[in-house]
Amino acid sequence: MNEKDTISIATEYFDRAYKLHMDGKLENAILAYRASIRIFPSARAYSRLAEVYSLQGKFNLAIELCKKAIELEPQLGSLYHDIGSYLVSIEMDEEAISWFERAIQINSPNSNCYSYYNLGKIYEKEGDWMNALRNFNKAVAIDGTYEPAQNAIIKLSTLLN
Repeated sequence: MNEKDTISIATEYFDRAYKLHMDGKLENAILAYRASIRIFPSARAYSRLAEVYSLQGKFNLAIELCKKAIELEPQLGSLYHDIGSYLVSIEMDEEAISWFERAIQINSPNSNCYSYYNLGKIYEKEGDWMNALRNFNKAVAIDGTYEPAQNAIIKLSTLLN
């Protein structure tokens, strides 16, 4: 089988997995994502599989899968953001900071809203309100409609006054 056929089959499995994933059929989605990866590993398949595992609370496995995706496509900033988010979920905030910062460095400026917001949440939790506010403001500067960041700015501004 040539590479084009291999990619085509892997894509079919990925598409099936994604539909199952969106339908909430996570165990079947896992099987289909894994089949896609066995046939032709892709960052996209590893990333979506990581997302499914995160939905099941398997954050360490999700992190490892994102790292495999990064090996294939290190320029995908969303993978770094996802790792940061998974680390926050297992209360490893300090480790998450560097992943969010890498996501910001790699992503296009317009896609950093969530990384800035998540950094702000970490700094807010640590009591570093000025740094938190700075990150929330950066998130709003990118997406002025992002309500969680807007609300966080209002909350911190009130506390600082």
